[in-house]
Amino acid sequence: MIDQSFVEQVHALVQQVGNFQIEHQGKVLEMPIEDKSLHNFVTYVDKKSEELLIEGLQKLLPEAVFLAEESGGKLDHEKPSWIIDPLDGTTNYIHQIPIFSISVALWNKGKLEFGAVYHPHAREFFYAISNQGAFLNDIPIQVTQAQKLSDALWATGFPTHDFPLLDNYLEIIRYSIQHTHGLRRLGSAAIDLAWVAAGRLDGFFEYGLSPWDVAAGALLVQEAGGIISDFSGKDNFLMGKEIVACNPLLHPLFIEQLNKFLYS
Repeated sequence: MIDQSFVEQVHALVQQVGNFQIEHQGKVLEMPIEDKSLHNFVTYVDKKSEELLIEGLQKLLPEAVFLAEESGGKLDHEKPSWIIDPLDGTTNYIHQIPIFSISVALWNKGKLEFGAVYHPHAREFFYAISNQGAFLNDIPIQVTQAQKLSDALWATGFPTHDFPLLDNYLEIIRYSIQHTHGLRRLGSAAIDLAWVAAGRLDGFFEYGLSPWDVAAGALLVQEAGGIISDFSGKDNFLMGKEIVACNPLLHPLFIEQLNKFLYS
């Protein structure tokens, strides 16, 4: 099902959508913005981007169903399912910060088979195929080999609506600032995960995320040699609203510290 022609068609589609987003970014403040929930904006560009993606992906794989941020849906255990975030980093987009992305993943028979993250402003196309590796603009990528937390550069995201764990999470952030090489907050989980896969970041953690935020990036990290898990170290990262991504050497070290703050 997934060959080079498939990859090229997805690349062409997300480039088209990315160009549309860049073209309209300067105009977004003039458009109606619906405040769906605090810090979670839906714009005309989000919705139009999703329409374009669905239209293109339906032509590519007519039998597939969709789980998408704006239009909803669900995974189908009998049919291939596209998991898409048309504009990951909407708040950055609205404020004309050039860090946002398009995330597209294909889930089939209980596993992720394909994932792509496109960063329009950088024109970087990250993609991964199950058991075939991860790539940036067709060049193979891999996670870092950092062995100590003190040598590792991490990224995270701040919870925007799920606050019961906030105090504990702030302690994790405090620990990360004090005991790692640094902590970054980019504003797009898909880019965070793509950058872990590409070795630009050593790790990423966040909670309160949805499947469309992490599906494509998770496969990128796995195919680049990394580990993806929930905060307990298990594999409920797609639906469990929490994720840790890093290389296999750092993973047990970070999970140990994470659990001290969350569950002690």
